[in-house]
Amino acid sequence: MTSARRALPTPPQLSGQVIAVTGADQGYGRLVAGSLAQAGASVVLIGNNSETLASVASQIELAGGAAVPIKADVAVPLDWLSAQTRILEIFGALAGIVHLADKRAQTNFTLLSENEWMDLFNCNVKSSVAIAQILRRRLPGTWLTLIGPHLDERGLQVHPQRGALKGLVTEAHAEDLRVNLLLPSRASTGDEALDAPLGQTALSLALPAMGHLRGNIIEVPLPTAPRMRPAEPTL
Repeated sequence: MTSARRALPTPPQLSGQVIAVTGADQGYGRLVAGSLAQAGASVVLIGNNSETLASVASQIELAGGAAVPIKADVAVPLDWLSAQTRILEIFGALAGIVHLADKRAQTNFTLLSENEWMDLFNCNVKSSVAIAQILRRRLPGTWLTLIGPHLDERGLQVHPQRGALKGLVTEAHAEDLRVNLLLPSRASTGDEALDAPLGQTALSLALPAMGHLRGNIIEVPLPTAPRMRPAEPTL
């Protein structure tokens, strides 16, 4: 009589991987961080607000994941360098980075001030170039996934930003960097069910088996966000 063999549990897909997510305290950053943690990654949450970062880290840990919050403004290269150094002190490695380069303009192109334009450029383009450059210098084996300006943003100011990010991604192979770009069809709704396809796509690119993918610009269609009905007038 032979005894039945019990199947060994399958380890999480990203077990042992350390992945940093910028803008991790809100929107797509929060969604992606949760998706990566569920897949077994140790997630480093990077953002500007210590309280919201700590809150997201607590939620991930309560769900059985591992997360470490680090406050940093990645639009400032020295801030990112400091955060990266801190990550290596804690974990000794950094497999990949998901960087949110999706800051939206608060006005139309005609009314956009020089300061507002420079803020967009710094948050979306300068930060992406700086992170890629620092990786090339210090961690050339670390991959980078950018989440760029949403496809529903039509202002003229968004096109030079997308163009710069696309050029960075498609030409990064010349520096032996693995960089990919995700372009969601709209801004985050904060509803995980509606935004899930973006988290799943970012997770797929993070898998070790996908290490050969680089230079890809992937448009991610998402369900249309429901419109809020105006409140009924009270009599």
